[in-house]
Amino acid sequence: MARKTTRPKTVSTILRPGEAKRGPGGHLGYLLRQAHASFRGAMDRVLGELGLTTPQFTVLTMIVAYPGLSGADLARLAFLTPQTINVIVGNLERDGAIEKAVHATHGRILRLHATPKGQALLRRCRIRVEAIEAELSAALGRDGDRALRRWLSAVAEKLNEAR
Repeated sequence: MARKTTRPKTVSTILRPGEAKRGPGGHLGYLLRQAHASFRGAMDRVLGELGLTTPQFTVLTMIVAYPGLSGADLARLAFLTPQTINVIVGNLERDGAIEKAVHATHGRILRLHATPKGQALLRRCRIRVEAIEAELSAALGRDGDRALRRWLSAVAEKLNEAR
């Protein structure tokens, strides 16, 4: 007599996002992390189609927004380590998306600038990321979107003060 085999249950088959502790009754910190992981996964998919990673997108966004940043400033803005920034900057420079220039008075400081190629790449990436953000905003409605943005900003400010 053949034994019936069943596949073992995994967390993903037991609890999907939005259920039990992964839903509204879950711990706030975990829910923030879960939302971040889902958003990051969506970004990884759409940016990967353009040959960019999410951290590269973040770095390129900051360089375009704040031309002339140093690597140290960029690490703080992007919430990445200086070592990670060095790798990302090296890859973006190799691909022609950014360039480095020596600081006028502090020769050891390198200032980062996006090239026209990098700016064009960022525009294509922003279109895809904005589509994801639009889905999220639509699910919240205008008032909910505003409230969530205010709350997320307040959380970051409040917890940063506590440091």
